[in-house]
Amino acid sequence: MSVGMITLNREGGRTRSALTDAGIALIVALGILAVHVFSGFPSLTDPGGDNDSLLRLVEVRDLLAGQAWFDTYQYRMGPEGGFPMHWSRLVDAPIAAIITVATMLGGSATTGELVALIVWPWLLLVAALFFLTRIARIFAGEAALLPAAVLSGTALYFGGTFGPGVIDHHNVQLTLALGTLAALASDTRSRGLWAGIATALMLAVGMESAPYVAATGLFVAAAFAFGGEDDRRTAMLFGIGFAAASGVCFVATVAPSQWAHAACDAFSLPQMSLAGVGGAGLALIAWKTPATAAWTRKLVPLAVLGVAVAATVVLFFPGCLADPYANLDPRLKTYWLDMVGEAKSLQDFLERDPLTLLGRYVTPALGLVVLGLRMKRDGARRIDLLVLAFLGMAFLVSIWQVRGSVFSIPFAIIPLSGWVADARQRAGATKATADTLKMVAAWILSLNVTWSSIQIAISLVTDPIDDQAAAAGEAGPSCSAGEHYAVLAAMPATVVLATSNFGAPILRNTHHRVLAGPYHRNIAGNLLVLDAFMGTEEQARTVIRDNGVTLLALCPSDDEGKMLANWAPAGLMAEIEAGKLPDWLEPIEGTEKTALRLFRVRTDNLNGQ
Repeated sequence: MSVGMITLNREGGRTRSALTDAGIALIVALGILAVHVFSGFPSLTDPGGDNDSLLRLVEVRDLLAGQAWFDTYQYRMGPEGGFPMHWSRLVDAPIAAIITVATMLGGSATTGELVALIVWPWLLLVAALFFLTRIARIFAGEAALLPAAVLSGTALYFGGTFGPGVIDHHNVQLTLALGTLAALASDTRSRGLWAGIATALMLAVGMESAPYVAATGLFVAAAFAFGGEDDRRTAMLFGIGFAAASGVCFVATVAPSQWAHAACDAFSLPQMSLAGVGGAGLALIAWKTPATAAWTRKLVPLAVLGVAVAATVVLFFPGCLADPYANLDPRLKTYWLDMVGEAKSLQDFLERDPLTLLGRYVTPALGLVVLGLRMKRDGARRIDLLVLAFLGMAFLVSIWQVRGSVFSIPFAIIPLSGWVADARQRAGATKATADTLKMVAAWILSLNVTWSSIQIAISLVTDPIDDQAAAAGEAGPSCSAGEHYAVLAAMPATVVLATSNFGAPILRNTHHRVLAGPYHRNIAGNLLVLDAFMGTEEQARTVIRDNGVTLLALCPSDDEGKMLANWAPAGLMAEIEAGKLPDWLEPIEGTEKTALRLFRVRTDNLNGQ
């Protein structure tokens, strides 16, 4: 009877604390939403170059318009026939569902899309805030709730990953990663199952999350090897959940005709196979091995499993071990990939833009230091090692590619919340000035916005705002706002030649087709655009004639266009930048001084008539 009462009390306390954490997350999320409302939702009218979110909406529209579930081709980008995108329908589905319901209630597709662009990222924000608050409570107790709310709210707001209109897959992956961490940090009997399901979903959404999938699997296996009965059960349920959910995702998102096809950049046979071998193998080992067995006895079958997983890749999918961009055309690597900001490494920023290190790397580094000092002082708890696994992996990824900071900054909030909580408690207990100052310092240093503000302040000193404004004025206004596409949208459907930066905006705001877009599978289309803008005039004519291009859309402030002109001073882009139009190209009246400048192809002159 007493055991039953203890269980009831534990369950009741867990439920009450979960409701409290959910309430905190909801309040913070509503506050962030209010800020967006009062600012007029600027990211909806001007997405600021968020090509992935723009193209995601295009894909959802295509799905709602009748494109098959398993057909992920983007037919309006690239050469005739398009190309297959590597994104998951798992992200399209909830967005499409929200649009459908909101359209029925609101009476128009425009209303439905607007609701989805606001509601979907906001729901993910609520979930992410809940997971962060939950983990912070487990990490440092109730005292960490206020710091977690403030630090996570500011970091996620200013980070922009959950802003209105942001419907790409990165916020989904981050939320699932936080959900995985929260599940493993809990003391529920089913934590392994939920962690396994979340990990499988994270992998199915996109391959960028593979490092965190690996970190999760290694942590669960290590905890089983050195832990007790709870860790054995967690490993068994994790393996079952990971393998089963991966199989379901495979069947649900991969066309039967493609089940034997290996795609290293999207969830397909290799990923499902590894999840099956790794998950089922871990579950079997945990089931057959007693929790009381020596750690050496557990490590042997785990090592064999590791070899089996590695052998699966080496023997059946060796191509997936190579650099994902190894087969990319050298020209695209030079003139596109090397210019992608989120793909740059720490070394790149040290050489070209060291100020970026402040906003991207200081907070995670500080989180690692705080976590290390805490473990040195109090010993390494299970939750400490769990946070270290996720934060450490994210920091390593960010050293390789800066995009890893999207994960490392939120993960760092967990130990930093504990640091601030400790400082607040100490200052409240002693009332000493020194402790109060330490508390203030902990607050200021833990806010990622502090380092971003310092970065901006230094840049304003080194490059005064007047100089920045003058440079922006010379280049002209940005072309990312939807309003700039009204004239283009009113023209009959055709093929538009534009730089890759404006492929997705044109698809989002018009009914035209484009050749280029910043996606590594659109190799042929992107090469055609390089030939057109950087090649000889005859190459430009050939690309335009062979692909049915009748319009050019160029933005004077587009950095990509300026770089193409600098790289090829005799090319078409350089000629247009210099105001020297060939006789087969003419500006469309009324767009000569607009943000997005349009040019009509004169087919008579193009063909040399």
